[in-house]
Amino acid sequence: MYSCSQDGEILQPNSSIAIEVPKNFSTELPQPTDNRATVKGIALGKKLFFDPILSGNNTIACAACHHADKAFSDGLAFSNKGISGIPMLRNAPALFNIAWAKGYFADGGAKNLESQVFAPLQHEDEMKQNLSELITELRLSAKYPILFKEAFGVDSINTTLLVHAIAQFERSLISANSKYDKYVRLEGEILTLQELKGLEIFKSKCESCHKADFFTDFDFHNNGLDSSFNDNSHENIHKGRYRITGNIVDVGKFKTPSLRNLSFTAPYMHDGRFANIDEVLTHYNSGIKYSATLDEKIPKPGFQLSIVEIEDLKIFLKTLDDYEFTSQSLN
Repeated sequence: MYSCSQDGEILQPNSSIAIEVPKNFSTELPQPTDNRATVKGIALGKKLFFDPILSGNNTIACAACHHADKAFSDGLAFSNKGISGIPMLRNAPALFNIAWAKGYFADGGAKNLESQVFAPLQHEDEMKQNLSELITELRLSAKYPILFKEAFGVDSINTTLLVHAIAQFERSLISANSKYDKYVRLEGEILTLQELKGLEIFKSKCESCHKADFFTDFDFHNNGLDSSFNDNSHENIHKGRYRITGNIVDVGKFKTPSLRNLSFTAPYMHDGRFANIDEVLTHYNSGIKYSATLDEKIPKPGFQLSIVEIEDLKIFLKTLDDYEFTSQSLN
């Protein structure tokens, strides 16, 4: 079978398409050679993302914890929307520009988007899905055999194709139409004097870890949230990157979040401890806690900005909000 792109071009079901990358993103969209995005693949992934059929009791979709109007976060410190009703141990991350990430989850526990899909599907507190049962259910459905055939040109659904489709959709979630983006692309937006002052503060204090234009370095840092990590938590989950590497230098390091879309993605940090941006800025300004792995870029006890500087920085950060991304209809 064949499909048509929006401009009418005929596409074979397994032919790769170019997902449009914004001009101010200086790198092409990373895609694995065995799962390059297609029109039908993205459409299938989107349908699966919003379908509760993926959960063990057919009541919970991926979108239960990743809301489009919240930049695919959920507004909760710890979601309890999973099958068990038990709160999660980490804050649900926003999903945009994640094709460029170096690892997934707050500690980088998944190396790529395809492998990342398996964790929430199978976790007993999230979707608690038996994959064999899910594949049987998809094969017996009226719609999915047709959609998988159109997307991948095969007659049988399997777990590889399932996670490939969802990963294709997630790679297509690109946010780059904020006021700042239009300003740097010379598309008619002008930053105010206060926004420009905030931009200069950002460049001098924040950009070493929150690099433009993604506003993250996709790396892992200890940003001074805690002074000790001697907890007995589940699988050392509060020790950050150390949980994955076992290297003592990674204790307390978590993935750098993007500063885009902050107006939609509260609460903040891997554990959602800060309810609003004021609490975040207070932490960086005067609340840094020392530990052996504290990032060397962060001064102790903080950056010591003035009230005016903090306000200017807040105003600039709002220019990174992409209302076009969060208002699009995806259901």
